Amino acid sequence: MNKNQKERYSRNIVLEEIGIGGQEKLLASKVLICGAGGLGSSVILNLAALGVGNIGIVDNDIVELSNLNRQYIHKTLNLGEDKVKSARDWVFNYNKDINVEIFKTRLDDKNYNDITKGYDLIVDCFDSFVSKFLLNDIALETGKALIHGGVSEFRGQVMTILPKKSACLRCVFPQDEAEYPLKGVVSPTVSTIGSIQAMEALKIILNIRNPLTNRMLVYDGLRMSFKTLSIERAKHCKCAI
Repeated sequence: MNKNQKERYSRNIVLEEIGIGGQEKLLASKVLICGAGGLGSSVILNLAALGVGNIGIVDNDIVELSNLNRQYIHKTLNLGEDKVKSARDWVFNYNKDINVEIFKTRLDDKNYNDITKGYDLIVDCFDSFVSKFLLNDIALETGKALIHGGVSEFRGQVMTILPKKSACLRCVFPQDEAEYPLKGVVSPTVSTIGSIQAMEALKIILNIRNPLTNRMLVYDGLRMSFKTLSIERAKHCKCAI
């Protein structure tokens, strides 16, 4: 770690749970962020601030005006641009120490090995249940930890999945979960949930305290309430076999 890095991350390093060794682990870590929209914006921002040294970003969309109420790493001048490129440029301008690899594609069961193989941890920032279940199955197949996040309107949830060790997304939701109709969402919801996902990533990378395994944290912004639901591994789920 060079002099500038020690100064930049000094408020991380002073924490007993992180220190120099922990910061070096963060700089060496490799995290794949799936989705560069609302949740992705907050996760990318937080991981870049923490000093996660290698970030991969997967997204197939372009920046649209309707995104800008919550996807705050993208700007008006990025309209019409690939989200992955816009996100990469934001990270570069914020912290040039970080290596960013982008994947302008739709993740599927044919390309996931090539995309995920270089990463230690996956963060679910997709906005589709189909894509979330796909990520869940990819995590189980590859053995990579997955931090699930979901938002709708003023509410959201976070859950961390450690393959073969904890319950997975299919233990919580029916396997034939249908897509929901388009709903609104506000920026405080996505920034709250995305920040919690980033905190979970920090804990997984440094192996500190208790991640949200076998638990789902549920947030309601209108009631300003958090509750934690205990999740058991379903007997016939592939995560328990």
